[in-house]
Amino acid sequence: MKKWLLVLGMITCMMGLTACSEKQANVENPMLTEADALGLGENVVETINLYVQQNAKDQITDAVLLSAVESWESAAEDMGDYIGIISTDSDITEDDGIIRVTVEGSTRNAVVELVLDAKKGITGISTNVEYTFKEKMGKAALNTLLGMGTVFVVLILISAIISCFNLIPGIQEKLSRKSKKAEVKESAPASSAPQAAVPVEEDLTDDLELVAVIAAAIAASEGAASTDGFVVRSIRRAGRRQRA
Repeated sequence: MKKWLLVLGMITCMMGLTACSEKQANVENPMLTEADALGLGENVVETINLYVQQNAKDQITDAVLLSAVESWESAAEDMGDYIGIISTDSDITEDDGIIRVTVEGSTRNAVVELVLDAKKGITGISTNVEYTFKEKMGKAALNTLLGMGTVFVVLILISAIISCFNLIPGIQEKLSRKSKKAEVKESAPASSAPQAAVPVEEDLTDDLELVAVIAAAIAASEGAASTDGFVVRSIRRAGRRQRA
């Protein structure tokens, strides 16, 4: 085990020496001297602050500078008012480089980073606010709570939706019953109110013999000699008398 640790340590040292030698070779002919890099960083910061103070963002035509001003404005919410430059450092090689300018704000300090390219010049400018360890931990805890809270809310909603699936069969059954009742009502004929039975009188006009017999009986009871003066209009059946 110790041998493997020694081999790993030797490989790490060799890689570090190689990286240092490559950096030394590149630093021999940097695209900017340290003094020029520091001056460039300070001038860019002052220019950005001037544009922000004069609210002249609309006059900027360069995309990199416009992005730098917008980054400065978003960082100003936590940084506060710009007070001045604290320090400047750079890491410049033949092909590219980074210039870091630490600025002081009324609330927090910030670092303005300039990314350089030997062929394209300044390719990016960003302003990063420096937060304390306590603030970083507070933001991390808040982000964690928000993320976990969102997950739990979504899980609760999903479980509520799944629990509602048990109610669907009952709702479908009620709807099917209602539809069947409606179909039965539509298919059944309209119920008519019970009509009172109308007594039907018997038409006895064709029963000539019966009429003649009744007329003769009436004439006899009246003491008439013939039935010429009697006319039978209608014949009704009398109810039977109950015997005592």
